[in-house]
Amino acid sequence: MTHDAPAPRKTPVQKRSRERFERMLGAATELIAEAGSDALKMSDVASRAGVSIGSLYQFFPDKSAILATLVERCNAQSRHCIEQGLAGIGKPAELGPAFAALFDIYYAMFLAEPALRDIWAGAQADKALSALQLEESRANAATLTEVLKRLFPHADREVLATRALLVMHLGEEAMRLAVSVPRVQGDRLVEAYKRMAARELLADPSPD
Repeated sequence: MTHDAPAPRKTPVQKRSRERFERMLGAATELIAEAGSDALKMSDVASRAGVSIGSLYQFFPDKSAILATLVERCNAQSRHCIEQGLAGIGKPAELGPAFAALFDIYYAMFLAEPALRDIWAGAQADKALSALQLEESRANAATLTEVLKRLFPHADREVLATRALLVMHLGEEAMRLAVSVPRVQGDRLVEAYKRMAARELLADPSPD
C-alpha cells in the first residue's frame, strides 16, 4: 500500500552523509522534546545539527519530511515489538496477558521518551502523516489477525480482521490519551484499555 507522506529527498549512502543525516534527526528530536513539533523550524534544526540550511534541504524538503522520517522510525520499532510480542502465542488463554504486556512496553516507551509524544501529535495534525498512521494501524492489525486466525481457525477471517483493526486503532488512541493526562490517570486508562481489549479479542469469534 502506498501513501502520500513526505520522504527524505536524498537517501544517505556514504558514511559521512549518514552521520550528518543522523545528526539532523537527532537535532530535530531534541528540539521537539524542548518545544514541541509545532515550534520546529528548519533553520533551528540546521543550527543545532551544525550543518548548512542547504545541506538540510538536500535530505529533507520541509518539516513534514523530518516528522515523517521520525514517525516511520517509531512505527518500525513498534512493528518489531508487536511481532515479537505476539509471535509465541500458542493458545487463546495466552493472548490477553501477551497483549497486555505488549501494551505496557509501548506505554513505557512513550513515558520514557517525551519527544515521541510530540512527534506523534505532530503526525496527527498533518493529513499525510495521519494517513500514514492509519496505514500503520492496518499493518499491525494484519499481524494480529494472523495470530487470531491461528488461535481460532474456524472463525470468519473478516470478523477477526475487523476486531484486530478496532483493537489496534483504539489502542493508539488510548495511548495518546494516556500520555496526555496526569500519570495516575494515564495508568488507569491503560489498565482499562487492556481489560477492554482482552474481552474483545477473546469474545466468541463467530460471524455476526
